[in-house]
Amino acid sequence: MKSAVEQLSTYKSVHLNPQNIKTHFVGVPMIIWSAFLMLGTLRFAWQDYQVSAAMILAVVVLGYYMALHMRLALGLVLFILPVLYTTELVVHASHPFIVAISIFVIGWVIQFIGHKYEKAKPAFMDDLNQLLIGPFFLMAELYFILGLEKELAAEITPIARDKRRALETKRRAL
Repeated sequence: MKSAVEQLSTYKSVHLNPQNIKTHFVGVPMIIWSAFLMLGTLRFAWQDYQVSAAMILAVVVLGYYMALHMRLALGLVLFILPVLYTTELVVHASHPFIVAISIFVIGWVIQFIGHKYEKAKPAFMDDLNQLLIGPFFLMAELYFILGLEKELAAEITPIARDKRRALETKRRAL
């Protein structure tokens, strides 16, 4: 498994433009919420409880985040719990899948607008695992804005810039 520094620096290498990062603070939560809503429609009976695919995904993904970086994962727990709660409310309303698809598409449009500012393709196009790193990256960015995890920021930023230079050099050579 790649380290948090490796994962974050790879993701940050195509997320250096502040406008792109701002769009991600809107688009990524929309995509996550809508994906959890879609997965919330897949229900399983377990003993006396109803369990959704979203709940299972949350446990697995949060476990992955905890293996990467416990403090960032704790922030993500605080983000995911309200996502699970609110999607559970909407899953029982009319047409939850239509709501989910609509928000999902809008979230992705916002993401791709951000990448126009960045002039770089999204990280997941080269590594699908980067889809999981998006929320992790945004939590890291939030921590950095709050003055937390300064050492992590200082470690990943130069690596990200080096990776970006290498990508741009490779692109120019093609």
